[in-house]
Amino acid sequence: MTRILAYRFSAFGDVAMTAPVFREFLEQNPDVELVFVSRKNFSAIFDDISNLKFKGVDLDDYKGFLGLRRLARELIKEFQPDYIADLHDVIRTKILKKIFQAKGYKISFINKGKEEKEELTDVWNLNKKKLKSNIERYADVFRNLGYSVNLSHHYRSKSSVKEGIGVAPFAQHKGKMLPLEKSFELAKILSKTHKIYFFGGGKEETEILNTWAQKLPNTESLAGKLSLKEELQKIAELEVMISMDSANMHLASLVGTRCISIWGSTHHFAGFLGYGQSDDDIVEVKDLTCRPCSVFGDKECYRGDYACLEEIDIQKIVEKV
Repeated sequence: MTRILAYRFSAFGDVAMTAPVFREFLEQNPDVELVFVSRKNFSAIFDDISNLKFKGVDLDDYKGFLGLRRLARELIKEFQPDYIADLHDVIRTKILKKIFQAKGYKISFINKGKEEKEELTDVWNLNKKKLKSNIERYADVFRNLGYSVNLSHHYRSKSSVKEGIGVAPFAQHKGKMLPLEKSFELAKILSKTHKIYFFGGGKEETEILNTWAQKLPNTESLAGKLSLKEELQKIAELEVMISMDSANMHLASLVGTRCISIWGSTHHFAGFLGYGQSDDDIVEVKDLTCRPCSVFGDKECYRGDYACLEEIDIQKIVEKV
């Protein structure tokens, strides 16, 4: 059996997007074993994928060139891989790539399409074109090693129980996040007809969501209460998840739950729509020519008013539900 050592260390949503690729790649290539190296706290994402071994590492233990060289040596000694797949292509993994190359390994690495994405996010570019999905970019890494990968682009339901609506109102960057007063009003409307479950993490988010749950009947905050494995199970049991362009959208895809996704300064044209999710479930302000101005939502609004989020009508979200 051929063994491929693959790695991607962040971010949470990007790591989650690798899972459906791994599942379908390994199903189509049963003679391959995949070792995936990432942060320890991501392990639950990959629990049910056959022929996959998850290796969790703490990158603080492998700082600098010497630390990465030690990591490479440890991985080679433990797993004896045949090929290396870099699904990240950042400075840290470029160093790993050089180390593995020096030891004679064949390496394939992701083409992120940086120039295409820079053109897409140019606010003066009025001819926006849909780019290759990041899911397909991951699959290309394995195709470049000589394997066939035909992605279905359909998610798989992990639960026959479907009850309630998940609301995940937070994102890492302001350019991705619906104003909180709008998310609160949305939850207030939906809670009249559905049980609402709030998802979030971290102290500040947990405090906000606990306050919302106290104010709104028929709602419950799950922030800070569940392990990642438990959270995935709960999302699998939802009728629908409402999420920003964030990790929760990708978690919904992993467990086969429909996700209504809200997009501000980012855009699904950049290739980050949740696996198997429908374009019809995207909520956005379509007539803003400056969108997208950012791939990750981390740039300040050049207009200064975040119209891409402020002008979203929550009634559109209610209608999609």
